Amino acid sequence: MPHTSLQTATVHPWRIWLELAFLGAVWGGSFIFMRIAAPDIGAIPLVELRLASGALVLLPFLWRDRAGIRSDAWPLIAMIALLTAAVPFLLFAWAAQRAPAGVVAITNSLAVLFTALVAGLVWREHIGRLRWIALVTGFVGVAVLASAKVDGMSIGWAAAAGTLASLLYGFGGNLLKHKLQGMPPNALAAATLGCGALALLPIAVMNWPSHAVETKSWVAAAVLGVLCTGVANAVYFHMILRIGAVRASTVTYLVPLFAIAWAWVGLGEPLTLPMAIAATLILGSVALTQGAPKPA
Repeated sequence: MPHTSLQTATVHPWRIWLELAFLGAVWGGSFIFMRIAAPDIGAIPLVELRLASGALVLLPFLWRDRAGIRSDAWPLIAMIALLTAAVPFLLFAWAAQRAPAGVVAITNSLAVLFTALVAGLVWREHIGRLRWIALVTGFVGVAVLASAKVDGMSIGWAAAAGTLASLLYGFGGNLLKHKLQGMPPNALAAATLGCGALALLPIAVMNWPSHAVETKSWVAAAVLGVLCTGVANAVYFHMILRIGAVRASTVTYLVPLFAIAWAWVGLGEPLTLPMAIAATLILGSVALTQGAPKPA
């Protein structure tokens, strides 16, 4: 989940494309790892492992930039941790047990639309006719997705969970923008992940799996936390510092495409016609809100 932008810088276009492709592939893969690990480990313990390991990877940034975190900001950081980490991760992990990875990843793209909607309705930022059209188009895409069935299985509740998670991202992102502007983003990322892990710890302990967990599930959980959460966030926040949040957020277009491709190759999950239609509508609406992406 993107946090705040501080400055822009001139960098080589090939490096931007390479980093965008890396993040798209890694974050797209996160839905595959959730699909593998969540049924075995359980949604709550899996999210706890993801938050804790991601926070540990980013802990050096928090230690280095700790002076930049205002002491009175910690209650708000804890709230944002629930909105942008703990609860959305839980919803996505829950959905991953009930729907193909590509379906869950497609709903994740709505975060950009919800961010614009919350900014307009709560903070009175101008939305504009084009963004309203994009919002309606995106919701039509979700309706198509929610009404679809895969192998005879209804995926409506999974689509609803992913949509709710994206709505929470919209609130959390706006709180970061309006309330925590100017704080070091990598340190904020570590703080939010750490607060989320602490909040979820008691529930995770009570729901820890009592059965023997397969090795592949532990590996998937470790990769999800270390690579998809910790390392990927570090790369993303450095991109924000160099090129700005708007240009960096074009990775949103790539995540569901990679997720669908990984799910097809690694898990044999099919790309159905409703998924294709929904992906086209949602990704098209996201592109409409930002204009053509200009990564260079």
